[in-house]
Amino acid sequence: MFTTLNDKLNAVFSKLKKQVRIDDENINEALKQVRMALLEADVNFKVVKTFINNVREKALGEEVRKSLTPDQVFIKIVNDELVDILGGKDYKEAKIKLNSNPPTVIMMAGLQGSGKTTSAGKLANFFMKQSKSVLLVAGDIYRPAAIDQLETLGRQLGCDVYSDRESKDAVKIAKDALAHAKKTAKDILIIDTAGRLHIDENLMNEIVRTKEAVNPDEVLFVADAMTGQDAVNVAKSFNDMLDATGIILTKMDGDARGGAALSIKEVTGKPLKFIGTGEKLTEFEQFYPDRMASRILGMGDIVTLVERAQESIEEGDAEEMAAKMAKHGLDFEDMLKQFRMIKKMGSLDSIMRLIPGLGNMNMGEIDDRQFKKTEAIIFSMTLKERRNGKLLNANRKKRIARGSGTNVADVNRLVNQLNQMNKMMKQMKKKLGGSNKLNPAMMRDFLKMK
Repeated sequence: MFTTLNDKLNAVFSKLKKQVRIDDENINEALKQVRMALLEADVNFKVVKTFINNVREKALGEEVRKSLTPDQVFIKIVNDELVDILGGKDYKEAKIKLNSNPPTVIMMAGLQGSGKTTSAGKLANFFMKQSKSVLLVAGDIYRPAAIDQLETLGRQLGCDVYSDRESKDAVKIAKDALAHAKKTAKDILIIDTAGRLHIDENLMNEIVRTKEAVNPDEVLFVADAMTGQDAVNVAKSFNDMLDATGIILTKMDGDARGGAALSIKEVTGKPLKFIGTGEKLTEFEQFYPDRMASRILGMGDIVTLVERAQESIEEGDAEEMAAKMAKHGLDFEDMLKQFRMIKKMGSLDSIMRLIPGLGNMNMGEIDDRQFKKTEAIIFSMTLKERRNGKLLNANRKKRIARGSGTNVADVNRLVNQLNQMNKMMKQMKKKLGGSNKLNPAMMRDFLKMK
């Protein structure tokens, strides 16, 4: 998502780089291109109008006119305005407000197929990571297998699920679940309601009555980012009925143009609180406007990348790997462990887009299939070969290639990669005075010496 918008905006910025100073003519031409890029990204036209007017006013100010780097100042202005329409820098309202008298009740709402049930599971996982006890409620009594789906998610998470297969009263199920949550001292109660159209009067009345019955602390509208402006319009209709407290935008890893994400806060007046970035239960992030603006402009999101690493990689494993790298170098077993650590953080494409400077790269040559090919080659080695690459003569390489469905050139490429990694580690160790213990400060020193 945002790839096309990112490309178009960067084309505008590149043209401005050639200008010595910014003036009415070149800024108006730049804004014309920005306007077209936003409209093509399916951003609400009223939001686009406000955005362009704000950027124009700031870009034609005296401070920008006097700037020796107009393109950089223009990028900063665009970035600041993106942050504003996404929610602003001070985004305290986007955090879930926990009730001082548990449980905190969260009710999910939205269209069928928007990803409510999966988002309920992801939200439960989000709180369980914070050591909160969670009860999921199967409140969808209409969709076939909805209860089964939620119970399956509960088993995967090790999370309790409240359901009543005999009842056809969604309001009663929610009330009974709340009583059960209080009885069992749960911290969080997440109610998965049935998907419904905003024009379905009976079902809308049902969800309103459910809200009145349990008095939720949060009403989260779940919208599918792939539906573009439709998601924004439906969110507004639901909000008019329910007075939602926030929005979850799903399928942000898709190839939609991104207009919903850029419009939904401005149109509904409700904050984006979470985004779904993939199908896995772990692919779910708290929303931060400044981080999203940075991604849209291709500047990466290093804070989110660090947070993913902290969640996915055990500190002890990382320290053990670093110590071995410094002392003996890596072998193919270690390389396999590294790949598994990285895969826990998400798809390679999603990781690359969080790294500043790599967001605009063509990912065609760098995808998760490369991981699979590498794993196949390593799995085709014997344990001795994995631990001692010097054993890999021509005959062994041919056997490994046959066993992994690759060719000898692929095996040689992997061997060269490992050798290069170990060569770099030796250089680093030498520049750090032969130390076997690497830490972040030493890594920074090494990079400065390069």
